[in-house]
Amino acid sequence: MDTIRFRDQLDRYVLIKRKPKRIISLVPSITELLYFLGFEDEVIAITKFCIHPQEWFETKERIGGTKSLKIQNIIDLKPDLVIGNKEENTKEDISLLEKKVPVWMSDINSFDDALGFIKRLGSVLNKEALCIDLVRTLNIAFERLKDLGKKRTAIYFIWNNPAYIAGSGTFISGMLEQIGFINACKDSRYPATDKLPILNPEFVFLSSEPYPFEEKHRRHYQQCYPNAKILLVDGEMFSWYGSRMLKAIDYFEEKFRNIE
Repeated sequence: MDTIRFRDQLDRYVLIKRKPKRIISLVPSITELLYFLGFEDEVIAITKFCIHPQEWFETKERIGGTKSLKIQNIIDLKPDLVIGNKEENTKEDISLLEKKVPVWMSDINSFDDALGFIKRLGSVLNKEALCIDLVRTLNIAFERLKDLGKKRTAIYFIWNNPAYIAGSGTFISGMLEQIGFINACKDSRYPATDKLPILNPEFVFLSSEPYPFEEKHRRHYQQCYPNAKILLVDGEMFSWYGSRMLKAIDYFEEKFRNIE
């Protein structure tokens, strides 16, 4: 049999070649995972935001942004597997693509979703053993980190002016909780702070992406939250699922182990 039906994280069944040889990634963290899994030759195109690894960013063909895909370019490349994400890609783009090429979709709203994604993609790509080992490593390491936050409350800003934060039902919130913080924002997804009741968190995290918060923003938010500790944090460590989570282990350990 040349093709197999695989179920993705949207509960869609996708007919995919047993060993896909022409893969396109529509998401930066997925691109990095494909590199980790050894798909140097098979990955033929990535988005303009797929900055890791650097050599792929410099050499692989780019097919637009995550939310502004060059649909016809992707189709013309004749991929036998396109990998996307419900949150990071648009429903319109995916609807157009899936009519022409096999599109396997991820949907990651928690730490467990991320581990499930790795295992499922391992089956699709014939990398089960490596992906199972990665999941096992992540489970063991994050179990060690589960008390870092000491159940203190935090909010996590992803955008400035207007200000948006990561609410419940997001991978970022899942990562906060996984390392022992409590997300003070109980609203779902990414609410604007002016739509929320006044929050009084113990910590405020200002992310490096998608908005590049800097020291000047830290000073501003300190005035907004005078009782909180304001920290600039690496957004990739909180929001990139896949192999980036390995690098997040040491980052969280160093950043939060002795935090007061």
